[in-house]
Amino acid sequence: MRRVNVVLSGLIERCFPGDCRLRRLAGQARNLQRQQQLDAALLKCEQALALAPEDDSLLLLRAELCLIMKNYEQALQDADVVCRKEPLLTKGHHLKAQALSGLGRSKEVLKEFIYCLALNPECNSAKKETQKVICEVFFPPSDNTNQNSTSCTHGRYKAHCDSQTNTQVEEDDDPGSPGNSSERVDMFRNTNSSVLYFILGLHFEEDKKALENVIPVAPSTGLKRQLPSDMEDAHGLPGKIPKKDADCPPQRTVSSKMGDDLEDFTVDMTDFECALCMRLLFEPVTTPCGHTFCLKCLERCLDHAPHCPLCKDKLSELLATRNFNITILAEELIFQYLQEELSDRKRIYDEEMSELSNLTRDVPIFVCAMAFPTVPCPLHVFEPRYRLMIRRCMETGTKRFGMCLSAEHAGISEFGCMLEIKDVRTFPDGSSVVDAIGISRFRVLSHRHRDGYNTADIEYLEDEKVEGPEYEELTTLHDSVYQQSVSWFSSLQDHMKEQILSHFGGMPDREPEPQSNPSGPAWSWWILAVLPLERKAQLAILGMTSLKERLLAIRRILVIITRKMNNRQEVAPNKERNN
Repeated sequence: MRRVNVVLSGLIERCFPGDCRLRRLAGQARNLQRQQQLDAALLKCEQALALAPEDDSLLLLRAELCLIMKNYEQALQDADVVCRKEPLLTKGHHLKAQALSGLGRSKEVLKEFIYCLALNPECNSAKKETQKVICEVFFPPSDNTNQNSTSCTHGRYKAHCDSQTNTQVEEDDDPGSPGNSSERVDMFRNTNSSVLYFILGLHFEEDKKALENVIPVAPSTGLKRQLPSDMEDAHGLPGKIPKKDADCPPQRTVSSKMGDDLEDFTVDMTDFECALCMRLLFEPVTTPCGHTFCLKCLERCLDHAPHCPLCKDKLSELLATRNFNITILAEELIFQYLQEELSDRKRIYDEEMSELSNLTRDVPIFVCAMAFPTVPCPLHVFEPRYRLMIRRCMETGTKRFGMCLSAEHAGISEFGCMLEIKDVRTFPDGSSVVDAIGISRFRVLSHRHRDGYNTADIEYLEDEKVEGPEYEELTTLHDSVYQQSVSWFSSLQDHMKEQILSHFGGMPDREPEPQSNPSGPAWSWWILAVLPLERKAQLAILGMTSLKERLLAIRRILVIITRKMNNRQEVAPNKERNN
């Protein structure tokens, strides 16, 4: 469940202190009313009315409290004020009717309940109350039931009233109850009944002209609500009445003056300051618990724990959905009132992004496994520092980072491989699987740390090209080592092949031009990645800038491995014969 935005709420408190105090008092009064603390609720309501004496919602709230406390005179006074100001408000007439009922003024009660039914024919509570009051007004216990001046309709109507008022009121909504057979028509639920028209004409003849503005009495058309012509401009919808149920709160008409509240009001950076970086909010995001942070600051905090940095509420759902929507209102207010500060903040952000985008200086380094050019390198990223690093690579648009081995004394290895991110799949716990592929080799010139992860100044490595007889010799060596590599891979057992293919993919085809790629043929790096070599040997080959030396190294390794495989195959049959 989302809560109030703390930043915007604080700003509103400063902008409109009077309105905010009024809102707090009204809320406290309603809470106390729900807790049955009527005296305390009435006190808060009085304090609120002192600030806004003409607030309809507060007048109705005081009327409700007075009704419960049986102060019917005050309740009638408040409800009558609202009815005069808002004659189409159902709740005002309903409370006025209840207050009149408490004072024993039955005829006026009937008038107000009929107003309620005219404004909202579906109001069941008004229907039930009208039914009771009609019986009290027209058929009091002292009436002589032998009077013949009334029509037979009166007799049937009185009998129906007597039977209905002595039964449970709740049954009038149940079509299957004993008192509601198909032969007995509920004359009170049918707002078009001739009896109701008769009562309207009989009881309100003196106020007929005023009543016709709200309820035009026409037997052929029935009761129909109509907006008075003098109300059209006030409501903005000529010819229509907005639907207002008995329980709907009225529109507030607070009489506070905005100019007085805003006379000394100013906005500064402290109103929109991120609690994490202590700078102006940039790309503000509000958590479900109501706290607002810079998007990048919040993401960094969630890398470490799925909790709000301020109130420690759980944000697991937000982390799982990654639904970091910018708070548009806060962003627009910052743009409106703090343009210069926002420009400075954006300039700093752009400088940071430009610095992070440099692919030769302070390049982010993932210290993990061995990587080679053109070879896929899937990674499971779960450490907070590397979550931040991968996210920055995506935000800057470079989508690149370096991969190095760890070194005991130097920290990271001398040579590494630049990787390019192809896809990132994020899990609900914040970890991710990164699909990357090797791009180029580099040498580490110097390294340092940034926000927990390694960075390095690097220079890229390319193979030295040869021409003439050396090129012809290189081409022959290239074709020979390629065939030797294919033969070795074909000799492997099927389950070993499946493992290699599932992790590294298929072996690239032989390239017609060995020197077309600055880092050398793709198949040569693929075979180096799958060969069972120590990391030290792999690192030494990675740093070679001579394709000839690299191919000769691969040939020597294949010869050694093939010889060992043949020896094992010869030893196995001898053991079986000896056994």
